[in-house]
Amino acid sequence: MQTVKQERHVSRFVILAAASAATAGLLFGYDTAVINGALVYLQKEFRLGSVQTEAVAAVLLWGCAVGAALAGWLSDRFGRRTVLFLAGILFCISALGAAFPIHLWQLLAARALGGVAIGAASLVVPLYISEIAPARVRGSLVTLNQLAIVIGILVAFISNFGLAQLNHGNWRWMFGLGALPAVALCVSLYWIPESPRWLAQRGNLEGARDVLRLVSPEDDANAALKGITSAISEETGTYRELLEHALRKPLILSIALAIIQQVTGINTVLYYGSMVFVERGASTSNAIGLNVIVGFANVIFTVIALVTIDRMGRRPLLLIATGGMSVCLAVFAGMLYYLPSHSALLIVPVLGYVSFFAFGLGTGVWVCLAELFPNRIRGRAMSIATIVLWISVSIVTSTFLTLIKLFSASTVFLGYALVCAVSFVYIYSQLPETKGRTLEEIQEIWKRQ
Repeated sequence: MQTVKQERHVSRFVILAAASAATAGLLFGYDTAVINGALVYLQKEFRLGSVQTEAVAAVLLWGCAVGAALAGWLSDRFGRRTVLFLAGILFCISALGAAFPIHLWQLLAARALGGVAIGAASLVVPLYISEIAPARVRGSLVTLNQLAIVIGILVAFISNFGLAQLNHGNWRWMFGLGALPAVALCVSLYWIPESPRWLAQRGNLEGARDVLRLVSPEDDANAALKGITSAISEETGTYRELLEHALRKPLILSIALAIIQQVTGINTVLYYGSMVFVERGASTSNAIGLNVIVGFANVIFTVIALVTIDRMGRRPLLLIATGGMSVCLAVFAGMLYYLPSHSALLIVPVLGYVSFFAFGLGTGVWVCLAELFPNRIRGRAMSIATIVLWISVSIVTSTFLTLIKLFSASTVFLGYALVCAVSFVYIYSQLPETKGRTLEEIQEIWKRQ
C-alpha cells in the first residue's frame, strides 16, 4: 500500500513539472496555428500576393530554426529552465508586437521573434521532460508537450472562429491573446526544478540528488545519480563526437525523423487550411470553423498516443501514422481533382490525415529525438535535428502556394502521400525500439552497433 501511495506522489510531482514546462508547447501550438485564420484577413489588410502570403506564414518558421540553433548551446550552458524562461518573455513580446503593427515589416519582425521562442521551446521542453522523468513513464510525459502543442492549436482555431465574428481588428486580437499563456509560462517556471542530469553535468551532485528524490522517492536516488554521472564521465560533449561511430547512426536517424515529420505536409493543413477550404467554396467563417473540427481530432488522437506510446512502443506508432497518412493524402488528392467544389466532403480525409499524424509522427518523433542521444551531447544533437526540422517546415510552408500554381493542389498532395509511403519504409528498416529503456541503456544500443 505504501508503494502505491509513493508512486502516485511521484507521478503527481513529475506530471506537474512536465505540464508547467509544456506550457511552452501550448504557446508553440497557438503561435503556429493562429496564422491559419489570420491569413485570410491579412491578405485583405496588406493586399498580399502569394509570395508575400508565404512570407507571412514562413517567417515564424525561419525564426524557429534560429531559436533551435541557439537553444542547444544555451540550455547546455545555462540550464533548461533558464532558456524556457527567456522563451516565455519572447513569446509575450511577439504576441503583443504582432497585434499592433502598422506596416507589414513590423508584423514580420514580431512573428520572427516568436519563431525564435518556438524554436527554443521545441528543443528544450522535450529535453527537460526526458531528463526529469523516470524511464517507465518518460514516453508519456514527453508526449505531454505534444498534447500541449495540439491544445494550443485547437485554442487558436477556436479563438479564430470566435474572433472572425468581429467586424474590425479581429486578426489583431488573434495574435494578442497569445500573451496570456506566455505570462503563465514565466510564472510557472519559478517552482519547477532544474534537470537532475544537467545539474550533475555541472557538478552540482547534491542538487541533482535532491531532484531525483522528488522525482521518484521509492527508487534509490544515489544509484540513479551514479548511473547518470557514469554516463556523463564517458561523454566528451562536442559536436565532433556526433560524427563518431557510436553516434553517427542516431544522428542520421534523428535528422531523418525531423525531416519526415515536416515534409509529409502537416503544416500545409495547419497554416493554409482556411485558404484551401475558401477556394473550394466555403465562406471564411465556415472555413475557419472546419479547422476547429480538425483541431479537436488533433487533440483526441494525441491523447490516445499519450496513453499508448509506452505500451505499444515508438516504432508501431510511427509506422501506423505514416501508412495511414499516405492513404488519407492520396484520397484527399483524388477528391481535390474529381470533387473540387465539395469543401464539406474534403474534411473527411483531412481529419484522417491529421489524426494519423497526431497519433504517430506528432508524438513519436519528439520522444525519439529526446531519447536517442547521451546526456551531455543531447542538447547539441537535438539542436541539429530541430534546426533541420524547422528548415524543412520553412521550405514546405514557403513553397506550398507556389507549387500549387506550378502544378495543382491535387498533384502537390499526391506528392506528400508518396513521401509518407517512403517514410514508412525508412522507419521500418532503421528505427530501433526504445520503449522502457533508460537513457543510459539506449546509449549502449549504439555502442553495440
